[in-house]
Amino acid sequence: MVFIVILIASFLLQMVLPWWVIVAISFATCGLIGKTAKISLWSPFFAILLLWLGMALFKSIPNQHLLASRVAEMIGVKSWWIILVLSTLLGAFVAAVSGFCGYHFRKAVLSKKTND
Repeated sequence: MVFIVILIASFLLQMVLPWWVIVAISFATCGLIGKTAKISLWSPFFAILLLWLGMALFKSIPNQHLLASRVAEMIGVKSWWIILVLSTLLGAFVAAVSGFCGYHFRKAVLSKKTND
């Protein structure tokens, strides 16, 4: 469930908002409906990995990877697919950390309420 919510919300909101909206989406989703820390870490990771990989290929294949190849050349790597892997892993890592933090934020708030 967390995977689907993050995937759909990120897809829709990234059309009008900056890329880092995945941080807010992952934090809120895992904070509200994340069942375990493991789910809150890996669901955002794979949701953003799949979304960004799919969108990057969707945008890059029609132009024969021209922009990705030029970015790879600027950075000093040999191939466009290295840029694809780096960017998808970076986004997935950011989403995973955010989701994990959202889950633990909820746990901290709930434990504070029960201790008072």
